[in-house]
Amino acid sequence: MNKKERYDKILAHFREKMPVVTTELDFGSTFQLLVAVVLSAQCTDKRINQVTPDLFAHYPDAKAMAKAEEEEVFEWIKSVSYPNAKARHLVEMARVLMEKYDGEVPSTLDELLTLPGVGRKTANVIQSVAFGKATLAVDTHVFRVAHRLGLVSPSDNTPYKVEMALTKYIPDEDIPNAHHWLLLHGRYVCTARKPKCDVCEINTLCAKRI
Repeated sequence: MNKKERYDKILAHFREKMPVVTTELDFGSTFQLLVAVVLSAQCTDKRINQVTPDLFAHYPDAKAMAKAEEEEVFEWIKSVSYPNAKARHLVEMARVLMEKYDGEVPSTLDELLTLPGVGRKTANVIQSVAFGKATLAVDTHVFRVAHRLGLVSPSDNTPYKVEMALTKYIPDEDIPNAHHWLLLHGRYVCTARKPKCDVCEINTLCAKRI
C-alpha cells in the first residue's frame, strides 16, 4: 500500500465513523475557547472542563480577565499543570486582546502568535475550531498516531514537519476534522503506553510503527 492509498482508506474510515467531530473542551465563546486551549497544554481536557466553569463565571471575556491580577487567576486554575505560568499568560493575553484587538480574538496565524502563551499548535486549534480554517494542530496524540499509522515519515520529527506532511495529503475540507480524528484515535484507541490494536478498526491499515 502506497502512502496515498493509506491516506485515502484511513480518511474514508474517519469520515464514516466520525462525520461530526470537534474539540472536547467546553466553551461559550472564542475567547473562552482560547483560554481553554492555553490551559490544556500538558493537561487533560477533562481536568480543564472541571476548572473552566468557575473561571469563566468570574472572567467571561477578555475585558474581565484583563482587569485581574495573576494571583487571582491562579486561584481558579491551580489544579492544572504549570498554573503560575498559565495564570501569567492568560492575564497578559487578555490585556493584549484589549489593547490591540478590542477584546476580540483575531483569526490569522500571525495575529494569534502575538498573544502571550499562544504557539502554533494553539493558534491552529483556534483557526480551525473557531473560524473553520484548514489548519491542523499537531499535539502529542496527533504526532504519535501519524507516525504509527505511517501517514508521515520517520524523518518528520517535529510537530511542524508532521503538520506539513499531513496537510500535503489531507484535502482542505477534511483538515479541520483531521486534527480531531487523529487526536481522539490517539486518546482512546492508539494510546501512548498500550495501544488497543485488538479493537482498532483501522488495524489492517496501520504501518505498525510502535
